[in-house]
Amino acid sequence: METPTTLQDWLAHCERLHPKGINGIEMGLDRVRAVAQRLNLKFACPVITVAGTNGKGSTCAMLESILGQAGYKTGVYTSPHLVHFEERMRLKGEAAPASKFVAALAEVERARTGNDGQNGSEIALTYFEFTTLAILLALSCEGLDVVILEVGLGGRLDAVNIIDTDCAVITSIDLDHMELLGNTREAIGFEKAGIMRTGRPVIVSDPVPPQSVLDRALEVGADLWRVGTDFNVSGDKQQWGWAGRGRRYSGLAYPALRGANQLVNASGVLAALTALREQLPVTAQAVRVGLALVELPGRFQIIPGQPTLVLDVAHNPHSVAALAANLDAMGFYPTTHAIFGAMADKDLAPMFAKVAPVMDRWYFTDLPSPRAASSADLQSQWTAQNTRKDASAQAFADPMQALRAAIAAADPADRIVVFGSFYTVGGVLQEGTPKLHAKHFQPQAT
Repeated sequence: METPTTLQDWLAHCERLHPKGINGIEMGLDRVRAVAQRLNLKFACPVITVAGTNGKGSTCAMLESILGQAGYKTGVYTSPHLVHFEERMRLKGEAAPASKFVAALAEVERARTGNDGQNGSEIALTYFEFTTLAILLALSCEGLDVVILEVGLGGRLDAVNIIDTDCAVITSIDLDHMELLGNTREAIGFEKAGIMRTGRPVIVSDPVPPQSVLDRALEVGADLWRVGTDFNVSGDKQQWGWAGRGRRYSGLAYPALRGANQLVNASGVLAALTALREQLPVTAQAVRVGLALVELPGRFQIIPGQPTLVLDVAHNPHSVAALAANLDAMGFYPTTHAIFGAMADKDLAPMFAKVAPVMDRWYFTDLPSPRAASSADLQSQWTAQNTRKDASAQAFADPMQALRAAIAAADPADRIVVFGSFYTVGGVLQEGTPKLHAKHFQPQAT
């Protein structure tokens, strides 16, 4: 085989290597840990690991923004990406260039195949394991002050968990990926709790965490921080405050990321920063500015223009319920057009039930993934439980086709909501958010 030279060549190589397990996913850390040892992978700075069903990406973005405002050189690993693979590694707030990935992927391949001078046997890696190792290696070579790692799936057996965290954050826990993690919150909580480490802080921002999370913290001797016990949040419509373990913030503006659920995420962020204040001190000003300037595409993101365009990667019942509440709080729109695509393993019935009152016209879309449900199947499942005589649905081949159809049907005062899989939101972001209205929306007469 010729050695890949571009990022796309390397990603194609990773996809061909090890298509085993459930949907190409194989749980377990032995193989990835063995390659990491060959790479001598380690970090010389504090590491924060973030797990949870919903809120992981937002939590990572807020940590990154505040720590960046405090003057620290930050590195972030997050997955999946919306449009470009390079989004998965951010250095000082910016997506890393493809060259950083290419060099690291080549190093992982040398270690994996035993061509690194250690004469080991070849080790199989999944696409996720291979790319995760490469990004971890690249981050370790950047001379960073702090690294923030988002868990891809679960926690205990996720490739990220080969790194011993200095502070674990566990966000909201709900039912998702049940074929891999279990079909109860207790079982899923146990998997998320696998990122805890003895003597290290673990921040639990879920207001009602599964008992399995609390039990695991006690079992491993982690320093447990619970919302409502070790830290608290208060506020009104204009501002909010946080208090916990010898630190207090008052008069804070709400995070720039929209949605009531973001306050839960922000409270966990401030707890993590308080827990790490000896290693990573931050000023109140850094907190204020960091929360005010944080950005993260696809999390209840509103694109200015007419009609109003909302993008949200809500793709399980818990996050869709939050989306429905956030949409309801936006006020009145004559018609809301919903563009939706999702993976075939999602629990669709409660998702449709949550948003049915606020969605008037549906535009279901195929997605470029073998794991995705077809637009026809989504429409069929929606039709089977639809009780609104005034609602309608259509099926489309891709998200941009669905968006164009919604634009053609919408009045200027209407609202278009693109939600579901990262592929759905990413499918309409390929042109870039500033161009969406200018390029695709019809100009309105004045």
